Amino acid sequence: MRIRKGYVDTAEGQVHYRSTQGAGPPVVFLHQTASSSAMWNGMMTTMEGRRCIALDTPGFGGSYDPEEVPDIGYYAQVMTEALDALGVRQFHLCGHHTGSCIAVEMGAELSARVLSLAMFGPVQLTREERDSFRSHFSTPFAPTADGSYLQQTWDYLAGLGADKALDLHHREVVDTLRAWHGRVQAYSAVWEQDFPALLDRVECPLLFLCARDDVLWPYFERAAQACPDALLQVVQGANFEPDLDAASSARAYEAFLAPASVRRKDTVSQG
Repeated sequence: MRIRKGYVDTAEGQVHYRSTQGAGPPVVFLHQTASSSAMWNGMMTTMEGRRCIALDTPGFGGSYDPEEVPDIGYYAQVMTEALDALGVRQFHLCGHHTGSCIAVEMGAELSARVLSLAMFGPVQLTREERDSFRSHFSTPFAPTADGSYLQQTWDYLAGLGADKALDLHHREVVDTLRAWHGRVQAYSAVWEQDFPALLDRVECPLLFLCARDDVLWPYFERAAQACPDALLQVVQGANFEPDLDAASSARAYEAFLAPASVRRKDTVSQG
């Protein structure tokens, strides 16, 4: 399936997106930090016949660079503006890590528009755990005259599992270098978000996916316990499931989106 790229105007700047043609309400994909919409290419091309839209968060990929980001609500508002400009009213929503944080905010605030919510690595963390993550994932890989930040970025992503595929590793390094400032903005907003409180407000059907070697795997069961009606799927691929296990991830998501599965939260059974 052919993926097309484009830009859409929002109040503060242009948002870059990738899309495929298809029928029915679109699936909207939101990427992790510090990736871009490119991380969804594998799943988008696998989901034949379904319209897909993958957005670059401000500060990442081809989207504009915000001067400041007060909170995750800022990203949610911009993503909503982008969808409005694209003429998208109702949609299925799928996020990964930071994308899940943006998605849960949209799911809580846009209950009439978000038909279903899928999340790779739901960020079901306590305040203390968010503070612990802050100390490990908020250091910027700022450009240095000696170029040492290039090796630091390469090694950092290898530690997260990007080294399982060279083309993935290269792409993620390029995306992370581009977003060296946006990465700090996004993570700072993530550690301030009360994800569990927002998740409790979501009314649409839920799908949680995660790999056992994902950094958020220890919190996967906690998210499941908080939402006993959510569907669960264990996939492969460390912190890059949509790339390294695109086929299985897409199959699980397509099964979730089947007409019999997409209904209100109180009628969805756990899988």
